[in-house]
Amino acid sequence: MASPSHPFVLPPDTALRHAAVGCLLGTAVGDALGLAGEGLSKRRLARVYPDSTRYHLLFGRGLCSDDTEHACMTVQALLAASAVPRDHAARVFAGNLARRLRFWLLGLPAGVGLATGRAILKLWLGWSAETSGVYSAGNGPAMRAPIIGIFAGEDSPYLRRLIRASTRITHTDPLAEQGALAVALAAQRATRADPPAALRVGEELATALAPEGRELAALIRLAAQSVHQGESTPAFAACIGCGQGVSGYMLHSVPVALHAWLSHPEELQAALTAAIVCGGDTDSVAAIVGALVGARVGPDRFPASLLDGLVEWPRTVQWLTLLGERLARTRTPQALAQPLALNLPGLLLRNVFFFALVLMHGLRRLLPPY
Repeated sequence: MASPSHPFVLPPDTALRHAAVGCLLGTAVGDALGLAGEGLSKRRLARVYPDSTRYHLLFGRGLCSDDTEHACMTVQALLAASAVPRDHAARVFAGNLARRLRFWLLGLPAGVGLATGRAILKLWLGWSAETSGVYSAGNGPAMRAPIIGIFAGEDSPYLRRLIRASTRITHTDPLAEQGALAVALAAQRATRADPPAALRVGEELATALAPEGRELAALIRLAAQSVHQGESTPAFAACIGCGQGVSGYMLHSVPVALHAWLSHPEELQAALTAAIVCGGDTDSVAAIVGALVGARVGPDRFPASLLDGLVEWPRTVQWLTLLGERLARTRTPQALAQPLALNLPGLLLRNVFFFALVLMHGLRRLLPPY
């Protein structure tokens, strides 16, 4: 019999582990691969970093930014909410995520979106998780969405409640919620056994957004049609006005991310390259794409070079794997599913180093080739 201080931990649900761990590692890999080129135009990116298949931030090694951090905080909040009935889980989830966002800002992260930063300041000043959001359609909520789609499974009402709770902490523009919902539903679709045929998936996502999300739905249908016709992701990006770079606006980032995913639903490296070479908000778009492909293929089908090249700490590949496995245990009765501890002093030191590295990298990008 297990002692009270060492409770029996049941194995994680195999299918959910496959998807959750793959989603988190895919987020981290996409984030790290795209980070060096963030903010560069398509043309400049091709000149400065002609090889988009490898890391460039630290001598061929990769580190992660806020995209991965948001995904991890979302998992921790989902774990905290997993012990309560689903009717009340969204409120518990939102409260826990809001608390984590407040203290995340104290850790001096190098990448904080303007809307997210303003919302977190409101949280510190006393606004609740339900009222702290600011009017913005930035893609912050989309960073948190894939793992929510995987966690909620086929329970659509529950998924929508979690997406709304996650989005409104930081963003109140309806487009932000619609974009996050589309990404969450795509992640849910990625875990099904049958291959995600572009036209069918595009229609499913577009229908789920109706009637409020007509504009985004139209762009998703356009992306699906483009994939069906064999058009490249950069060509599609140019078609919707993002020829020199994909912005962090939901009407840009989400359709392009879905296009890259549907073009290469089981080819992680190809999907990430398709997203990154578009330029612009390369880390966030690639993180979303990586999450979707990773959720489908699972961690065992990742190219070894992508995982071996990540030098992230204390959110290591092993830590991310444990976090995904812990989320997978939430579907097992009587399982232990508490948030996973993180080395907070070490995280602060890491962030100071990361900030200096990003600053040096930014100065490097001022130099030729232009």
